[in-house]
Order: sequence, then C-alpha cells, then structure tokens
Amino acid sequence: MENKNDQVRTLQTAQDLSEQTQIRMQKLADLQAAGSDPYVITKFPQDAFSADLKAEFAETLEAEQHSGKTVSIAGRLMSKRVMGKASFAHLRDDKGDIQLYVRRDVLGDEPYAAFKKLDIGDIIGVTGEVFRTRTGELSVEAQQLTLLSKCLHPLPEKFHGLADVELRYRQRYVDLMVNPEVKETFRKRSAILRGIRDYMDAQGYLEVETPILTPFEIGASARPFTTHHNTLDMDMVLRIETELYLKRLIVGGMDRVYEIGRIFRNEGMDPRHNPEFTSIEMYQAYTNLNGMMDLTEGLIKYLADKVCGTRKINYQGIEIDLDNWSRMSMKEAVKKYSGVDFDLVKTDEEAIELAKKHHVELPEIKTIGNILPEFFDAFVEDKLVQPTFIYDYPVEISPLAKRKPDDPAFTERFEFFINCMEFGNAFSELNDPIDQRARFERQVAERKALEPDCKAQVDYDFINALEYGMPPTGGLGIGVDRLVMLLTDSASIRDVLLFPTMRPEE
Repeated sequence: MENKNDQVRTLQTAQDLSEQTQIRMQKLADLQAAGSDPYVITKFPQDAFSADLKAEFAETLEAEQHSGKTVSIAGRLMSKRVMGKASFAHLRDDKGDIQLYVRRDVLGDEPYAAFKKLDIGDIIGVTGEVFRTRTGELSVEAQQLTLLSKCLHPLPEKFHGLADVELRYRQRYVDLMVNPEVKETFRKRSAILRGIRDYMDAQGYLEVETPILTPFEIGASARPFTTHHNTLDMDMVLRIETELYLKRLIVGGMDRVYEIGRIFRNEGMDPRHNPEFTSIEMYQAYTNLNGMMDLTEGLIKYLADKVCGTRKINYQGIEIDLDNWSRMSMKEAVKKYSGVDFDLVKTDEEAIELAKKHHVELPEIKTIGNILPEFFDAFVEDKLVQPTFIYDYPVEISPLAKRKPDDPAFTERFEFFINCMEFGNAFSELNDPIDQRARFERQVAERKALEPDCKAQVDYDFINALEYGMPPTGGLGIGVDRLVMLLTDSASIRDVLLFPTMRPEE
C-alpha cells in the first residue's frame, strides 16, 4: 500500500504547484491515510438554503435568540475565524452566504480539531440549530460538520479586476465561486430565456427545433464552421441561421413558430461578437414587418418588466427608455446624421463619388444599394442610443426580404438598435420563388467571384418549398446574448456567456 507521501506524489507535479496547494494536498493525503477520505461520501441531507433561512427568520428571531429549528446546509467554506474554543465561519451555498458558529463543547474535541484544519474553499455539510447572534446576524450553530470535498487550490482574494478578466472567463468555475454577482447575471439570463418562451407561447407561437448540422454552405456573407460526417462521407457546416428551415415549416402550415438556439459563425471576436451565440428567430404567417415591430416592442417591454422591474434601465451609465421607440427609414437616418440625401442619388458612380467625398469605406460591390449601408455604419449607428427601428434596406443586402411595392430597389426589412448596438433583424419575408431563386443565384455568383474557392450553394430545396406556396409572412431574429447584456448591464458578450470561446492556454 502507498504511504501518504506516495499518494501526494501521484496527485502532483511539485514544480507546477504552489506551496499552498502542496500543503492542501498533504492534508488530503493525511485524511485518506486516516480513513477519512472526503471523496467517498456520495450524498448529504441538505434541507435548507441560506437565503430561505434569512427570509424565514427576518422578522421572527431576536438577537441572541435560538429558533429551535435544526437544519442541514451545505456549500463552500468562504471564511473562518478561529478563536480558541469557539469559531465563526461563512458558508456559501447556491442562494447566498450564511454564518456558522462552531463551538468545541458542542461539536466535540476531534471534530473541532478537524474543523480548524479546514481550508477556505473546502465544501462542507453542517447540521445545526438556527439562531441569531448578539450582533444580530442569522447563524447556524454547528452540531455536526462533514468535509464533503477538498479544495486543493487557494481561492483568489481578488478575482474581479481588469487584470484578471481573461482568467475569469477561462476559469468560470472560480469566477462563480468568489463573485456572487456573476451568478446573478446568469440567473437573470435564465429568467430572460423563460420570459421569451412565456411571451411567445402566450402569442400562440410553437417552439420547434431545426438542424444544427446542415449539408452545405449557403450564399450568405456569414462564414460557417465546417466539419465532416464519417458515415455519410460528406462535409457539413454548422448553421449560421435557422431561417430557411423555419420558413419551410410556415409552408407546411405551422403558422407561428420560433426557435431559440445556438448559431455558429466563423468570424471575428470582440465585446459584441462570439463565434457561437444564441438567437431567437420567429415567423408568423399573414403578417408583415409592421407586425414584427409590434411584437419586438411587446417582447422587450415584457422582459424589462419581468427581469428589471422597470422600462427605464441603466446600461453602462446611460439611461435607456424602453417605453419610447423611434422609427426611421435608412435613407432618412443617413440624411439626418450625414446630410446626404440618397433620394437624389441616381447612379452607382454618383454614390461612389459621395463615398469618397465623405471618406466612407467603399464596399466590394460598388452599387448604390451597397454604399448606402456604409453611410449608415459611418454616420448613423453610433447615434442610435434610445430604441430605434431602422427600416427600408436595399435589396442588395436583403436577399430574403420582400421588395417594397412602390420602390423595388428597397425591401420591407428593419433592424432595431439600442445603445448604438444592433439587436435584431426582421423582414416581410420574400415568398416569390422566382425572385428568391434569382437573388440566391446572384448572391452565390457574387461570393464566388470574390472567393473562387468558395463552396457556397443555392438551397434549391428551399426554393422548391416556396414553389408550393408560402403565405405572406413576417420574420424576426433577435440576438439573445446582446439582449442579456442590455438587461444585466454587462459590458461584454463574454460576461453573459458561461464559457465564451477562448484560445487554449499554452
């Protein structure tokens, strides 16, 4: 049988470990050698949580009064003050922190000696009576105390500063241990997702699931991740949207559908973008983009009420009024903030000269319909602090939206912006299969002209579905992660993703 020193050596490479970690590993080895291995314990009869106890006894327990109620609580030891024959500690469970009062004459000599050897971060179970101390703090007086799992690394004293931000994302488990406000962000994220479902279900929508693995790359500008299916011996891609499958369901007679799911785009990363993110897309037959505007406002207001308790929220020091929404066409917005009136621009050459004059970056395909959005990006987006719908997008950048009947160079499409950030995208959906085929084929041809090795294809099965007839339909997609950022006052998308994409450590 290995002795305790041999056991320690099997757990560590000494040069990689701090002195504190080596001491903790030695303590574990001592416990195991004494027949007290914490890892053999399979359960603990937890029957109470810190926040629930504080709520229960908020008004009914005076200072220095015992409740007569014995509870079993469990969690991580976050602090410990040993004072001879009596000690205080704090335990953090799933709902918060609560103080422990540990006395040698109550717990017993050997268990008290074992308690004094515990390290901050150890997971323990405590059974004892609830009481209030002389200073008024609700506490549990330990009658039994069990080590349930050994923490082999010291917890960081400060894990929330700017210098530690990458480590916080990489070691989210430590971040959650020591920063309770992080857990609260993800509780709110869960509430937002529940709220989305509650609202959509109440509107008569049906939640569905569509494929994440798709057979080929479509012609859209977003770049996919590729993989290979061994059994079928074919390359596949991870979806960049859920739109085309959901609209197949509209064709099939499912008149109101939505999907909340992960989307994957092999593109850049910044505080607003992660390669995998969550979106909701929803489609409703017999409505248009105006119906989707009303749905958007209703959903955002509902979530603000549910999660924040108010429609006037604070985001990074700026007050956002979610009760007050503006609506402008893209051309109106560009004219307002740049002074350029695109109603007067008649040729691509005129648009190119205007872009050069106003130092606006020219797109790869230099047409009026592609240059107008560049003006919007340059002059407008960073002005849209309060909730704003921007509608009437050029057909060149809206291959799935219906043309405006009175101006076919533009489409019935909107995006909505809050705090200078785009949150969602909606269309009066194109249901003309002939027009859709032409747009898809042109889009793929343009991609291949710019990228000869591009493997993008036209989704002819979707065209086939449209040929069976799709009713007039409104569609809307919203970035869920950005919505969580807004409603939790989080500066970066990585603050609202439990495990954001990170480069592996060397």
